[in-house]
Amino acid sequence: MTTEGEQTDSERALLPTASPARTRAAVRELLCPHRGLAAAGFGLMVLATSVGLLTQPLLGHIVDVVTERRSPDALTLPVVALAGVAVVQGVTTALGMSLVSRLGETVLARLRELFVERALSLPLKRLEKAGSGDLNARVTRDVSRVADAVRGALPELARSALSIVLTLGALALLDWRFLLAALVAVPVQAHTARWYVRNAVPLYAKERIATGAQQQQLLDTIGGARTVRAYGLQADHTRRVTERSRASVELTMRGVRLVLRFYGRLHIAEYAGLTAVLVTGFLLVRSGSASVGTATAAALYFHSLFGPVNTALVLLDDAQSATAGLARLVGVVDEPAPAAPAYTGDRTTAAGAPSVTLTAVSHAYVPGRPVLHGVDLEIRPKERVALVGTTGAGKTTLAKLVAGLHRPEEGRVDVGGAEPDESDGLVGLVTQEVHVFAGPLVDDLRLARPAADHEELREALATVGALGWAEALPEGLDTVVGDGGHRLTADRAQQLALARLLLADPPVVVLDEATAEAGSSGARQLDEAAEQALRGRTALVVAHRLSQAAAADRVVVLSDGRVVESGTHDELLTAGGPYAALWHAWSGSRSSGDRP
Repeated sequence: MTTEGEQTDSERALLPTASPARTRAAVRELLCPHRGLAAAGFGLMVLATSVGLLTQPLLGHIVDVVTERRSPDALTLPVVALAGVAVVQGVTTALGMSLVSRLGETVLARLRELFVERALSLPLKRLEKAGSGDLNARVTRDVSRVADAVRGALPELARSALSIVLTLGALALLDWRFLLAALVAVPVQAHTARWYVRNAVPLYAKERIATGAQQQQLLDTIGGARTVRAYGLQADHTRRVTERSRASVELTMRGVRLVLRFYGRLHIAEYAGLTAVLVTGFLLVRSGSASVGTATAAALYFHSLFGPVNTALVLLDDAQSATAGLARLVGVVDEPAPAAPAYTGDRTTAAGAPSVTLTAVSHAYVPGRPVLHGVDLEIRPKERVALVGTTGAGKTTLAKLVAGLHRPEEGRVDVGGAEPDESDGLVGLVTQEVHVFAGPLVDDLRLARPAADHEELREALATVGALGWAEALPEGLDTVVGDGGHRLTADRAQQLALARLLLADPPVVVLDEATAEAGSSGARQLDEAAEQALRGRTALVVAHRLSQAAAADRVVVLSDGRVVESGTHDELLTAGGPYAALWHAWSGSRSSGDRP
């Protein structure tokens, strides 16, 4: 048994994950506009690494000076040179790492923008089908993993790779036989890297999916806590949380075991390579082909490879984890944007308010469990229709269909001759749950019309009766509201939403219990604000209070997903049907002062 709004694993269709080839292509596309910055950063890294490679020959030279019992003055130049190498390498490394980090942050910022832009444009039905846990895991954990890799792994990996390549070249310059000895470690390291990548990539991908499933189950359980308790499903939900948490932990422990085996194989490669270089140095010195200083430099070169090789291979762990997260982000970025339906009317003002027509509309969130059944409804231009019915009648679902948040499973919804779309600006929707964005109040209002001046903002607030309290805020319209700022009460947040609606100026408006959060003291004021916001527009109002229905041009009654009555308030009261029963039950519970 599932609680309301909950989906089983088989019903979920997770958001896509990009293929490795597509992920690499996406990275190239993001890097392309910043080729100059990339060249400068990596050029400085090459310079820093090249200068640093002078350290081992200088130390070898010092060894030769000592073994040959030369004058102590002969040590002055190599010691000064070592100090100079340290200074130049430190400065160029810092500059190179800074530019590479800037490149990474710039590309990451662009990726975040693309991800958020596309995530916000995805159809609500698509997100609901995937489950909020999947998107939440991508927004939080995957973005965090990629960000950590960009800030730490990317610069270090670049420096390590350069150090490895240039150090091997320096070994060849000393004597090609030292290079061959050092390459003894390469087959073990290469095999270890391939083995790790082959096992790590699918493992981390599974871990991401398991984490998303775990978060989804936690959201379902906590969000539906009341329903879970009401139906006595605590044990069942606890079992589900435990199972998904255990699956996530098991995958994490598999990753830990994989990493431990990875390190063990690396140590074997290091010992084998160092032994080969030391033996080669011994043989060359004994035969007179190399000095002790040269053999020392070769051993130091190989020993200096321990750090970058281990860093590169260790960062391979972070890279694989970040790559799995990056593929999940690119998968969302590549989701096709929904095409806005063609509409020939006026999209920007209420002057050309169109009609709304629903023809044989049926809809189900879960196959076999329809919420609406063959609904036929027409809302004439500039007509205000109130939608009433008991809880579960399908009112909110019908409102979402008109607003374009969902497409009906059967039938058709027409707004001005086209199917509505949530992104076309034709239909404005205000729901019971209103979000106040963190930031200055003026910025919150300008989300609806970015070019609006202060006078237009004041006019919108005044129309919904909010100008008085808005100007009374500590810094007026520049006061920071939302999280971390001035908290707005529920009725003021709804007034703000209605003001945004006026600024957006859609020709069709859907209010889904938009004034339900107000207490008795604010209800009348919010109803008046809604009245002003709806003036001159085609409107569908899901009525929380039947006083709103009484003020509408027409009332439509839903019951079990079907239209059972339609008419004016007076006509339906006279008919004595379901609406009359609802009205008498509602008005009997109200004080006389609350009646219209």
